[in-house]
Amino acid sequence: MRPTLPLLFADVALDPDRRELTRRGQPVPIGPQVFDLLLYLVQHRDRVVGKDELLDAVWQGRIVSESTITSHLNAVRKAIGDTGSEQRLVKTVARKGFRFVGELDEAAKAAPPDGPATPALALPDKPSITVLPFQNLSGDPAQDYFADGVVEEIITSLSRVRWLFVIARNSSFSYKGQPVDVKEVGRTLGVRYVLEGSVRKAGDKVRITGQLIDATTGTHLWAERFESTLDDLFELQDRIAESVVGAIAPQVERAEIERAKRKPTGSLDAHDYYLRGMAKLHAGSRSDMDEALPLFYRAIELDPDFASAHAGAAWCIFWRKVNGWMSDRATEITEGERLARRAVVLGRDDAVALTRAGHALGHLTGDLDGGIALIDRALLLNPNFAPAWFLGGFLRIFRGETDSAMQHLAHAMRLSPLDPEMFRMEAGIALAHFFAGRYDAASAMAEKALGNMPSLLIAAAVAAAGHALAGRNDEARLAMQRVRALDPSLRGGSLGEWLPIHRAENRARFGEGLRLAGLPD
Repeated sequence: MRPTLPLLFADVALDPDRRELTRRGQPVPIGPQVFDLLLYLVQHRDRVVGKDELLDAVWQGRIVSESTITSHLNAVRKAIGDTGSEQRLVKTVARKGFRFVGELDEAAKAAPPDGPATPALALPDKPSITVLPFQNLSGDPAQDYFADGVVEEIITSLSRVRWLFVIARNSSFSYKGQPVDVKEVGRTLGVRYVLEGSVRKAGDKVRITGQLIDATTGTHLWAERFESTLDDLFELQDRIAESVVGAIAPQVERAEIERAKRKPTGSLDAHDYYLRGMAKLHAGSRSDMDEALPLFYRAIELDPDFASAHAGAAWCIFWRKVNGWMSDRATEITEGERLARRAVVLGRDDAVALTRAGHALGHLTGDLDGGIALIDRALLLNPNFAPAWFLGGFLRIFRGETDSAMQHLAHAMRLSPLDPEMFRMEAGIALAHFFAGRYDAASAMAEKALGNMPSLLIAAAVAAAGHALAGRNDEARLAMQRVRALDPSLRGGSLGEWLPIHRAENRARFGEGLRLAGLPD
């Protein structure tokens, strides 16, 4: 087949065959779905492309939130040197969709880049793996959540093996629905091994296939098919994890593999509701939280001892608090604390439950030391759980330990370099910079987080305060307008009720910046 010529516009070269984007001759790191979104807009530049069409083309018809489309479009514009205000290359057509309006030079050939499309991450000093989303072969798109849940449980099982470096779920899932080059995946994520496969669910039977590939050579190391009834699903997941671990390091004793076996609940129905709740929790919008909380409660109703479901519900309530979405603050905080404490009791050996519950308790009760201790225990159980690193980092920021917090956040980003929820980590880094007195860096990182999650109140507040203390009054006022739109009830005197900032000087500095930006007392 004849290769497709790179598409040239402005100072950008877009190579569909090599899936590379360069700008001014330099490679630009770009996620798979962001690349596909840009390519589709360029290829259909003769017309306005509607959101439904983009959902079909880029997300294969999956339902995604409005903020997901917005964040991907922002990433496209950033990658090609455009902005939402300028719209020189990608134009938003109100109530219609989007159109690429750049002038394309299809006849010219792009000079080959000097290096690879994205800078390769160095391999860790221990075996490293990513588990890509498995194909859903059930013939029912509504069962995507089930296939995703199987992969998440395999990732969790592998992550408990302390000598194994495992890429976090969100970075792995950035490849969902995309054709992948396994060698490129290995380079981009910085791993030696890639596990891919498929799930077919029919009635009460499930078939899972998996293959392990050495990403440095493309060599297939192992492949196997597993069949079982849904009653044995968790055993099935453990067997896959056990086989993968054995293929990577045959010398490891079986005792190490046994430690990878943790069943989250004996109730499959409860687990189904939990998976649906987690899918909403990852999305992060107000409507997603409104839908997630009843799903977690249903999982708890079906399995009252399900620790991670209690923690998921508590985390939904924390997220409502930190974004100013609570309708009955006192009642919701009391309920969130109850759920989190119950999760800790039920899940003393569950890293996911301890992480979410510990972080929620730190925010809802102000007990930062207790929350950090719970998250540190989670990291002992599962040192590859990226959320534990960045949520523990957040609590350290509020305790005033900015240097330690930055180290935690940096490690979280290394474990999950393509995380679609990177806005959470970016917001943490922004706040750490702010408390360290680096206002330019703080406001820049906060603006970046807002580009990916416009409803993130803490990022809007850090942007406003950072701009104000750096003397950028116009930018500060604009950022404050967003803060006031997101939470009209926020006041300078209520910062302590909103965020558990322990150091008086940090609380005073934040309050001063927000007041300078225009927040009422």
